[in-house]
Amino acid sequence: MTKPRTAVKKVSILFTCIGRRVSLLNSFRRAGRQLKIDLSLLGTDTTELSSALQLCDKGFPVKPITHADYIKQLLSIVRTNNVKLLIPTVDLDLKLLAQNKPKFAAAGCRVLVSTPDVVDICQDKRKTSRFLLKNGFDTPVTMSASTAMSKKKLNWPCFLKPWDGYASRGTAIANNREELLFFAKRVPNCIVQELIKGTEHTCDVYVDFSMKVRCVVPRKRIEVRAGEVSKGQVVKHPRIMSEAARSVETLGAGPGVITLQLFLTSDGKIKFVEINPRFGGGAPLSIKAGANFPKWILQESLGEKTNIRFNGFKDNLIMLRYDGEVWLENL
Repeated sequence: MTKPRTAVKKVSILFTCIGRRVSLLNSFRRAGRQLKIDLSLLGTDTTELSSALQLCDKGFPVKPITHADYIKQLLSIVRTNNVKLLIPTVDLDLKLLAQNKPKFAAAGCRVLVSTPDVVDICQDKRKTSRFLLKNGFDTPVTMSASTAMSKKKLNWPCFLKPWDGYASRGTAIANNREELLFFAKRVPNCIVQELIKGTEHTCDVYVDFSMKVRCVVPRKRIEVRAGEVSKGQVVKHPRIMSEAARSVETLGAGPGVITLQLFLTSDGKIKFVEINPRFGGGAPLSIKAGANFPKWILQESLGEKTNIRFNGFKDNLIMLRYDGEVWLENL
């Protein structure tokens, strides 16, 4: 007597603003094969000339996030393609997706995004600083440009950045008051911070669907290009892992992968600088080291149990990134 064939599980995932996230896309594809899932990977971007969009099973050019119909377009894609999971990949549409999460839920789609309040704290660097200080986490002294310029004494150099910036855009270093006056007029929505000296780390923090932190992977940033890590190394640092988990739990961020930026100073202090409630560009390093975020996300989306060890990943693995090509004809 032959055994009845087990039905193949089907999952459709939509990645928004997918851009160059080819490695992330391939990580989900591998996880789908591991779990023997009929996985359909969909993506959106504002242009068809997007490398990751072209490598999706289906790609959808959409309006910019500032367009009034952006959410309507996404909902239409979700309904038409029976999308069960939506994953943002950049900061741009996080707030919109958070605000419209109930609409996607009504369409049968889970959005891996934090609440609007959490997204607001993360995307306003002034609020990030206040949250960290209020909850006992070390962070650089942060002030408005006008406050900095009114002070008689400052510790030079200072770091300037937009309070609503992303991808290290519009940042500057001022070595004296003259440079501070110059850059403060040119950095939009400028805030001023003490410049931290130390080794910069990114932490990929996995928050499961019940909002519990399950794994933290610290990555030392060896080299950065355009705000995104190009060379990095996994560093299994227990205190960084513990503090990163505590910060995300305190904030209530998730579900999904939350990305923290911090510095480890020469005297052993951990200074948090940013929280990004989304996949980081260097997440493929953590995934390769054994923190299989795509597999865990797929398992949870199917209601399956996950086997996750908090520190169950390979230490010291190094990633050296490079550019690849996607070839198109007659687009």
